[in-house]
Amino acid sequence: MTSIATFWDSSIVPTLVDYIRIPAKSPHFDRDWAKNGHIDRAVTLAADWCRRHALDSMQLEVVRLPGRTPVLLIEVPAYAGTTGAAGRTGSPPQGTVLLYGHLDKQPEMTGWAEGLGPWIPVVRDGRLYGRGGADDGYAVFAAVAALRELKASKRAHARIVTLIETCEESSGYDLPAYLDALAQRIGAPDLVVGLDSGCGNYEQLWGTTSLRGLVNGVLTVEVLAEGVHSGDASGVVPSSFRIARELLGRVDRAATGIVRDKAFRAPIPAQRKEQARRAAKVLGKEVHARFPMMRGMKPMGTKLDELVLNRTWRPALSVIGAEGLPAPASAGNVLRPKTELALSLRIPPTVDGKRAAKRLKAILEAKPPYGARVRFQASAAATGWHAPATAAWLERAVDEASKRHWGKPAMWMGEGGTILFMAMLGEKFPQAQFLITGVLGPHANAHGPNEFLHIGYAKKLTAAVADVIAAQATA
Repeated sequence: MTSIATFWDSSIVPTLVDYIRIPAKSPHFDRDWAKNGHIDRAVTLAADWCRRHALDSMQLEVVRLPGRTPVLLIEVPAYAGTTGAAGRTGSPPQGTVLLYGHLDKQPEMTGWAEGLGPWIPVVRDGRLYGRGGADDGYAVFAAVAALRELKASKRAHARIVTLIETCEESSGYDLPAYLDALAQRIGAPDLVVGLDSGCGNYEQLWGTTSLRGLVNGVLTVEVLAEGVHSGDASGVVPSSFRIARELLGRVDRAATGIVRDKAFRAPIPAQRKEQARRAAKVLGKEVHARFPMMRGMKPMGTKLDELVLNRTWRPALSVIGAEGLPAPASAGNVLRPKTELALSLRIPPTVDGKRAAKRLKAILEAKPPYGARVRFQASAAATGWHAPATAAWLERAVDEASKRHWGKPAMWMGEGGTILFMAMLGEKFPQAQFLITGVLGPHANAHGPNEFLHIGYAKKLTAAVADVIAAQATA
């Protein structure tokens, strides 16, 4: 652990500082990403660093398919390590371990604290602030650091493939093409380690058991060919915003946020309920206190385990953007011709994303109030992920790693976000075991202002990943 901590301080943190300065926004948020070159700069930065710290026989390639964001592919052959007091070398372990992360970022977002900003790296109180450090730029550096630690300690490991994409924050629409193109080089992994998830606290190792799916899209309501004086038209022409409110009410209940349609719900397995109960007991009020709610705000329930299940297994609708609404300072007394709302519907891990998108479109477009012109155009439909049964060796290895580096047992819990890669791999490699983990803990605020990487936790997580990879070699 000491060597990993020193390597983080001397090499990884300074490189992440440079990475944060790059506005490598995901292609959904930077349509001219290829021309602007920021994603390429981030990939080049990571690739050059990996080459400087390469292991023996490591192969690295920046793979580019026409018209798609690049991926970084790193292959390290199996290593036999040494055994016994005399340091005898055995045969290299069989199988493949796949490590995953991404380098693309969410957009800037407003509300950063004074002195902080999305492209302004700041190290303060053991935290590295700035966009993308925790979500998920650290992953490639932590992966290489873990492998270097295994080699330094002469511990055996299976063949390692590290895949770092640059389209994850755009729902990973470029990834399927790469999985097909690189199928032979990736092989059939026995263990997948994803480093793009969260942790319930910074006091122990957390494994992710599920990820919700997602339907994103834009609801458009048009009532006029052009705007007209509100004093003249109101009471005659219905407001496009009021119609939009009514349509959203078909999806969820305004008073509770409970999603109505059974197509967006799924049974919660008993094991996941029990894990939620355990997580809630460990986290206490941090289940909701981790979010920067305004003074006096209350969460959407009082039972902590139910709140855990709300964010991991139950559907929820959010309005994440709008068009056609002037800023208050420039808003005149005009009944606007249309309202466009960007919607984000999180769905349970086992609900099919494409079917959910079709159902959402049908609900919103059916029998438009007053005959208004209503359209819903889905921009993303991603199925979530539900982990297969965890093998005894993996559960034991994760728990031992947590106790070794944090002094506390590991915890397992679902996460509310979506990683399309996990659903793809779960379907493609049903025999694989999964350790999905990450550094996005309380107040880390990925996607929002003041995102930070908890450096101390990232160091321990790197060491824990090395331990689990070593355990796989002898499983």
